[in-house]
Amino acid sequence: MLLIGVVSMFSDMTHEGARGITGPFLGSLGASGLVVAVVAGGGELLGYVLRFVFGYAADRTGRYWPITAVGYTVQMVVVPLLALAGNWPVAAVLIVAERSGRAMRNPARDAMLAHTTAELGRGWVFGVREALDAAGAMIGPLIVAGVLYLHGTYRGGFAVLAVPAVLTLLVLASAWRQYPHPSDLESAEAAPGRRGRPRAFWIYLTGMGLIAAAYADYPLIAYRFGKDHIVSDAWIPVLYAGAMATEALAALALGRLFDRWGMWTVAVTTLMTACFPPLVFLGGAALAVIGMVLWGLGMAAQESIVKAAITGMTDADHRASAFGLFDTGFGICWFAGSLALGALYDHSATSLVIFSVALQLAAIPLLVKVRHDIRSA
Repeated sequence: MLLIGVVSMFSDMTHEGARGITGPFLGSLGASGLVVAVVAGGGELLGYVLRFVFGYAADRTGRYWPITAVGYTVQMVVVPLLALAGNWPVAAVLIVAERSGRAMRNPARDAMLAHTTAELGRGWVFGVREALDAAGAMIGPLIVAGVLYLHGTYRGGFAVLAVPAVLTLLVLASAWRQYPHPSDLESAEAAPGRRGRPRAFWIYLTGMGLIAAAYADYPLIAYRFGKDHIVSDAWIPVLYAGAMATEALAALALGRLFDRWGMWTVAVTTLMTACFPPLVFLGGAALAVIGMVLWGLGMAAQESIVKAAITGMTDADHRASAFGLFDTGFGICWFAGSLALGALYDHSATSLVIFSVALQLAAIPLLVKVRHDIRSA
C-alpha cells in the first residue's frame, strides 16, 4: 500500500507540476485559446473514456502489473519530452498521451490496491494513497513555480520534472518485485462474492455522476478569483496548493471514518461540499478561502472513499473493469458539467451556484440508498 502511495506521490509531482504550465506553454508556441481548451478538455475526456477499455483488458488478461507499468511509463516519459516540443501540435500530442497513460494505469492499479483492503480497511488504504497523491499534487506545481521564479522557462520546468518521473518508475519497479501477485494479500473469504454489476453500483454511479457534473474545476474558480479581483494573482496558485494540502489531510480522516461509518461518510461529505459554490463564486476573500477548504474536502472524497466503496460492490476478478467503468461515467458527467458550469457562469454566477448546489444535494438520497442496498445485500 505504501509503495503504491509513494508511486502516486512522485507521479503527481510530475504530471500535476506539468499541468500547471501546459496552458501558457501552448500559448507560447502559438496555440489559440480554443486550442488550449480543446487539448485540455479533450485530453481529460479521452483519459476518462479509455479507463473502461484498459480496466476490462486488465481483468480479461490478468496482467495488472504490466498494464500499470506501461501506463506509468508513458506518463513519465512524455512529460519531460514536452521540454523538447518545437510547436504546439507536437506538445498537444504529448499532453493527450500523458492523459492516455493515466487512463491505462489507474483501473489496474486500483484493482491491485484493493487486495490490501481486507486486512487494512478499504477507506484507510485508499485514503493513504490519496493523501500521498495530493501531497505530490501540491509539491509538483511549487517545484515548477520555483523554476519560473528563478527566471527559468517553461521548458526548464518540464525538464526538472524528469527527476520525480524517474523516481516514480524506480519505486514502481520495486513494488512489482516485492509484490508480484497482489491477489495473494486477499483471502477468498474476504472478497465479495458478487458477480457482474449489482444494482447498488449503478445507483452509486448515478449519484456520483451528479456530483461530477456539479463540481467546478479549479481553472473556472481561479478565473473568477482573477476576474473579480478576489485575491491577487500571486495568491491564486497558493489557494490551489492549500486545497491540495486539505485534500491530503482529509483523505486520511475520511478513510478512517469510512471504515467506521461506511456510505454515511460519503453522504455527509457531499452535504458539506455543497456549501462551496456560493463561497467561491459569490463570496469575498475570506469566504473564498473557506470555500476552497470545502472544495479540497470534496476532491479528497472523490479520490479516496468513493473508490473504497466500489471495492465492496464487486468481486476481485472484476474490479479493474468496475473502476474503469465508474471513471468513464464519472468523466463524461464531469465534462458535460464543466461545459454547463462555464455557460452558466457567463450568464450569472448565481445560476451556476444554484445548479451546482442542487445537483450535489440531489445525489445525497442516492448515496443513502446505496448504503441500504449494500447493507441488505
